[in-house]
Amino acid sequence: MNSLPIDVLLPELCAALAQRDEAVLEAPPGAGKTTRVPLALLQQPWLAGQTIIMLEPRRLAARAAAERLASELGETVGDTVGYRIRLDSKVGPRTRIEVVTEGILARRLQDDPALEGVGLVIFDEFHERNLDADLALALCLNGRAMFRGADSGERPLKVLLMSATLEGERLAGLLGDAPVLRSEGRMFPVDIRWGAPWQAGEWLEPKVLQTVLQALADEPGSVLVFLPGQAEIRRVNEQLAEALSGRRDILLCPLHGELDLSAQRAAIEPAPAGLRKVVLATNIAETSLTIDGVRVVIDAGLARVPRFDPNSGMTRLDTQRISRASATQRGGRAGRLQPGVCYRLWSQAQHEQLAAYGTAEMLQADLAGLALQLVRWGVQPAELVWLDPPPAAAYAQALELLGRLGAVDALGKLTAHGQAMAELPTHPRIAHLLLRGQELGLGVLACDLAALLGERDILRGAGADLHSRLALLAGETPGAPLHAARGGVQRARQLARQFQGYLKRRPSPQAVSDPEHPRWLGALLAFAYPDRIAQQRRAGGAEYRLANGRAALFAEVDGLMKHGWLVVADLGSRQGQREERIYLAAELEPQLFEGVLAEQVSNLDVLDWDEREGALRAERQRKVGELVLSREPLTGLTTQQRSLALLGLVRRKGLALLPWTPELRQWQARVTLLRGLDMASKDASEWPDVSDAALLATLEGWLQPYLDNVTRLSHFANLDLPSLLLNLLPWPLPQRLDELAPRSVQVPSGSRISLDYNEHPPVLAVRLQELFGLADTPRIAGGRQVVKLHLLSPARRPVQVTQDLANFWRSTYAEVKKDLKGRYPKHYWPDDPLIAEPTARAKPRK
Repeated sequence: MNSLPIDVLLPELCAALAQRDEAVLEAPPGAGKTTRVPLALLQQPWLAGQTIIMLEPRRLAARAAAERLASELGETVGDTVGYRIRLDSKVGPRTRIEVVTEGILARRLQDDPALEGVGLVIFDEFHERNLDADLALALCLNGRAMFRGADSGERPLKVLLMSATLEGERLAGLLGDAPVLRSEGRMFPVDIRWGAPWQAGEWLEPKVLQTVLQALADEPGSVLVFLPGQAEIRRVNEQLAEALSGRRDILLCPLHGELDLSAQRAAIEPAPAGLRKVVLATNIAETSLTIDGVRVVIDAGLARVPRFDPNSGMTRLDTQRISRASATQRGGRAGRLQPGVCYRLWSQAQHEQLAAYGTAEMLQADLAGLALQLVRWGVQPAELVWLDPPPAAAYAQALELLGRLGAVDALGKLTAHGQAMAELPTHPRIAHLLLRGQELGLGVLACDLAALLGERDILRGAGADLHSRLALLAGETPGAPLHAARGGVQRARQLARQFQGYLKRRPSPQAVSDPEHPRWLGALLAFAYPDRIAQQRRAGGAEYRLANGRAALFAEVDGLMKHGWLVVADLGSRQGQREERIYLAAELEPQLFEGVLAEQVSNLDVLDWDEREGALRAERQRKVGELVLSREPLTGLTTQQRSLALLGLVRRKGLALLPWTPELRQWQARVTLLRGLDMASKDASEWPDVSDAALLATLEGWLQPYLDNVTRLSHFANLDLPSLLLNLLPWPLPQRLDELAPRSVQVPSGSRISLDYNEHPPVLAVRLQELFGLADTPRIAGGRQVVKLHLLSPARRPVQVTQDLANFWRSTYAEVKKDLKGRYPKHYWPDDPLIAEPTARAKPRK
């Protein structure tokens, strides 16, 4: 057995887990943690007779890890080491190490929260922070606390978190200050070669093509190219095949999760003698997998990640810059077996601007599946331990979707239908589709459709109609089209058979009489995506409005445009685009809203004011989301109904719709001032809240009783708004208002000057000469509020703003007097203003 860097750390790791039930292991790529750690821990006394579950973030990595572990033991997979992934598993009665993907562990925990017979759970590559990994860890820790704690009498369940780049101390705190062990690994030198700075709008493929050809000319060994997604892999592969058409020593090997097993193996295995490989991979090759023979890495610096948009309720794949940690991981692939080279297709200055770590999927993902699992577990997110808790808004939106799908009741409890949904290994939308389809006797069609939705499009570029994909899946398309994804077709058929296995014991109580009719495809799709039911804006046009209120359109002419109603299965938009582009859809017969889709129809009585007509519009609408199926007038409206419609209009348009006067706004500001002074000094105030927000919130109490005679918008002007608002002040507050917040104050000249309460503090704008003899700034509200003085010139222009009149007389008046005396020589400017006679004239009367 070859020596690996992790070997020297294994005794310390074994000792740590013998003393503690948790540990964190940091080891760089190539250290051997995935291969050596499970085998070393398998022989520990505390594990005797129990099994190890090791989680990998991807199916390809899980299968490869199991094969590597089995080969280390000289066995085949399914003996001591096995794996369980979607669509495939190899385990046997002697299996003691199971390599699984995270979703499989979460479902196993639901059936067996104590994980009976399991002694250790290893979370490999935890730094990727997949949503399923975070959920599995939270459920694992919670189940352990409930069923295998110190008081349970059971042997403890141990947890080990492993990664190449990890926030070790943060994770250790999550696990109760667990020990952190670090392996330096064995990394050969990697020469980093920087590219030119990325430019906005620059095409990726030409730059990649040029760099690959340069690397093949300058460097020996195989080449690993990191690209953001399958589309870029396909285009670069085509261009390289053309550019290298005369080179028989080069093998081009795409590598992504949608390839069949044989193609994935071809990319991972060593190149045959005398040949070099160019592996074109997504970030699937960033961790876990070892691709033999690679000493050159070309990194485009991009990754395609799912991002949930709470505004639209949809998930789309976004292409974004990778983190510095990911760049380190990718570059390290060049130095695992010998000194290597990493070409980074961005500048060193741009590298310093990258985020240190990637964002946890929890913070940007659709949480519907997680929410269903937590409701099934019987907890709120706050009751579990998270490195990053689920965002409250996204989680609330997920619960709302579950309610629409019938998975939870009004109290947020799991329904029988929700329990059945949670037991299916798929997204809640698809689970709902499968179960409703089975009830209607459409189980085979539902399974085929669910399988298609669970894979990438198997017929890219062939229009948006899902019927063509179903035909291909059924083998009805003569000769598979060139653009068909054959591996995807095989996986979809396999997944459909798996779904049929789940549903075969469920009855069909509402079987339809014509299950072969094409209308049922749209109906099934509407079960999964009620928010993506779409109505055409104009007959024959490309634009549709979705039930969620957003717009969607076909970018090119499509046969589905002859249908007025669709259900959209796949859509997306680029940054800056308002409308979604429709990629996959099926036609929908609106007559189904009278039958199997009746549950999605709501009746809404709409009373609103038509601002263009200035009159009330009353109708009963049958709606699917934001789409209106039909309208009929409402007659015999009561005064109560009419006034409620008016209140809705006032709330939408604001209080400006009412006949405010400047004097009334001053009254509002005076009351608000006194309320604020009370609230600042004690917990409550006798003065009511008359702010715009409070008035809008309480329209039913002070405005609604007076709306009987308002039948048109113009009638608002006839309301006696002063009386309505003054009624809000109980006796004796009106008198106290005039005492504490007077409309005006008398100044030394004898004039009464109005206060402006629309500013804070209230403003007294008065000519300077009228304040001669006044030593201190006027106060109101029983002395609690100093007014702000705007001291004016004889021409009523401000010359000074102050709340400290005494200081003005003492320190500033002399300079102001000098200026004013020069501009207004006929006016009275005494040397000592405190003993001078105030005047509203140019000079005092003699």
